[in-house]
Amino acid sequence: MVKTREMAWPGFHQTLGAHRAVVPPSGVRPSIAEAVERQTRALSLQAFPESESADDQSAPMEQARAERRRQAAVPYAAALRRARVERAARVAGTAAAVPQTARCAGWREGGRRPSASA
Repeated sequence: MVKTREMAWPGFHQTLGAHRAVVPPSGVRPSIAEAVERQTRALSLQAFPESESADDQSAPMEQARAERRRQAAVPYAAALRRARVERAARVAGTAAAVPQTARCAGWREGGRRPSASA
């Protein structure tokens, strides 16, 4: 059985009321919160002087993300080109002439990795 406040012993509500009357509320006063915010903002501007607004910060981040996406797209595009060449060769019944740059460097034909002695 779970005890609730309604099921508490007779003096519980009286004791709880007396306790709440003596103990100050735990909330932060608005004046203190404002002072902390001002100090935090001032310290941030000292530590990072070139980044004064959120808009200024988002532009370099977006540029970096776009560059990473472009770099990630290069091997994907090469794999697509190679697959198209190989598919065309299969349809035509000839061997695919895939340029060396499209192949995975360091791997032999047949999918085996070269040995250390080779």
